[in-house]
Amino acid sequence: MKPLRELFTHIGRFIILMGRVFAPPEKKNMYYRQILREIEFLGINSMGIVAIISVFIGAVITIQTSYNTESPLYPSYLIGLAVRDILLLEFSSTIVALILSGKIGSNIASELGSMRITEQVDALEIMGVNSASYLIMPKIIAAVFFLPFLTIMSIFIGLFGGWLGGVVTGVVSSHDYIYGIQYAFIPYYITYTLIKAAIFGFIITAVASYRGYYAFGGALQVGKNSTRAVVESSVIVLITNYILTQLLLT
Repeated sequence: MKPLRELFTHIGRFIILMGRVFAPPEKKNMYYRQILREIEFLGINSMGIVAIISVFIGAVITIQTSYNTESPLYPSYLIGLAVRDILLLEFSSTIVALILSGKIGSNIASELGSMRITEQVDALEIMGVNSASYLIMPKIIAAVFFLPFLTIMSIFIGLFGGWLGGVVTGVVSSHDYIYGIQYAFIPYYITYTLIKAAIFGFIITAVASYRGYYAFGGALQVGKNSTRAVVESSVIVLITNYILTQLLLT
């Protein structure tokens, strides 16, 4: 019963926190500047790691698909088609979200946790500032806005990595790969992956912010909360991915 009681306690506290986060801001200009800073910190600074991983994911999918379609009954362009659909439907949105849950999720939890234990959050409250909204809302808006962009970037770079891996290893010709990318394309897949990316962006930042905002104790507790934020956000992303797949593709 105790784990169940703790679960409902966390859910209730999270809902209350989100209610404070999305309260009307006191000074909108101040929030705009914070959002731009968070876009740079959470989004632009993550482009490098997303690009590197996407190149190798695309190349690996191309090589593995070629080894599983060696039969002459399968046309070569199926390799490009498989890379495109795998990146669109699953890898780019979900893998990018899992990467960022480790990269930015731990940073957010550590930042807010450090501010909590050094009483900076209390100082904001004393000054009459809604600390939850001021500290957390810009992070959520930045992630929801920029994670779909990172996902689209990951798709294009992954497709390029797949082409590069296929041409360099000789498993597929450039013409067949490009034809496979264009073959039987379903535009709804882009809408599907962007919806997932935006929701994942909210989950990552909201869970990490919750863990950091309610961190109490010392530096050790902040570190534990950062680890919990990464684990919990990753698990919730995977569960949400399953639910969204059932809702949006069936």
